[in-house]
Amino acid sequence: MYDPREKKLADLLVNYSCDVQKGENVLIEAIDIPESFVKMLIRATRARGGNPFVTIKSNTIQRELYKDSTDEQIIFSGDYEAFRMKNMQAYIGVRGSKNITELSDISADDMKRFQTKWSHKVHSKIRVPHTKWVVLRWPTPSMAQQAGMSTEEFEEFYFDVCTMDYPGMAKAQIALVALMEKTDKVHLKGPGATDLRFSIKDIPVQQSCGLRNIPDGEVFSAPVKDSANGVIEYNTTTLYQGTVFEHIKLKFKDGKIAGIEGDDPERLEEIFNTDEGARYVGEFAIGMNPYINRPMKDILFDEKIAGSIHFTPGNSYDNASNGNHSAIHWDLVLRQTPECGGGEIYFDDVLIRKDGIFVVDALKGLNPENLK
Repeated sequence: MYDPREKKLADLLVNYSCDVQKGENVLIEAIDIPESFVKMLIRATRARGGNPFVTIKSNTIQRELYKDSTDEQIIFSGDYEAFRMKNMQAYIGVRGSKNITELSDISADDMKRFQTKWSHKVHSKIRVPHTKWVVLRWPTPSMAQQAGMSTEEFEEFYFDVCTMDYPGMAKAQIALVALMEKTDKVHLKGPGATDLRFSIKDIPVQQSCGLRNIPDGEVFSAPVKDSANGVIEYNTTTLYQGTVFEHIKLKFKDGKIAGIEGDDPERLEEIFNTDEGARYVGEFAIGMNPYINRPMKDILFDEKIAGSIHFTPGNSYDNASNGNHSAIHWDLVLRQTPECGGGEIYFDDVLIRKDGIFVVDALKGLNPENLK
């Protein structure tokens, strides 16, 4: 017996997202997820002629490894995983969570050690630029609770979102990619104190349509590193490094975070002091998944909310690089839908989206009613 929804999702990840080819090595990293889905991924990989490799992890065990860790242990662990990743052509990361705050009591020093000496060298340096990769969360009662849904209701929502028509979304995104490639000045206005200007001139633009994240639905670039000036007041609760944050407001001066407000200012300062690049922004993205319309403290979902943007302190992606490098990449989300206070996006002084709805004819195919 198996859940046919699991097979449909596994086939999407292997056949579409990673487009596994005969003879390719595929690393399946499974964190607190059912064995049944791991088996589905193995079978789907073999059906394409790929070679599946599996690593099973647990958040409670990872917590124990991170706590009071030594440089020697962390560096060796990173080197071991980096060696393995270098020999992979594809990576599928499926991450569940029985407790969303499992890592909340890891000290800032231990978390920084993991980020800089382990995770960064494996994922930022190898996996992201050199493999065909896709990452996703697994639906758990903990996630359902975050979303304010019953477990059954959330599972139905999850599989609808994760197996939507991503090839169709890809076609609709082409017009936005073309427009952003021609754009210099971006102006974000509202809600709240948000009034931010920056440039994306000559920075590559990428579409995200189920090839790297599931769920997906964004088009992203990055601000010219020293161009951001003004204020952005994020209005989406965020979970980062095991801690929940709300009411984050950042002031930018010549691209750098010059002022920080939030409900945990000391922890925010620690994160933004991780390294020099943590105070600059590595990504600007516009979210558009029609099935995601409210936050749930899970960034892979929240950054795709229809009518949202995220403006991300930290590392830029190699395929949309502005030259900023950091162990941090924190997708902080601003929603501009009417229920959140509305807001506007201008490209070179032309209004392209108002209150979360695209108003330019060429982009209207990206509005929720046209993507479903």
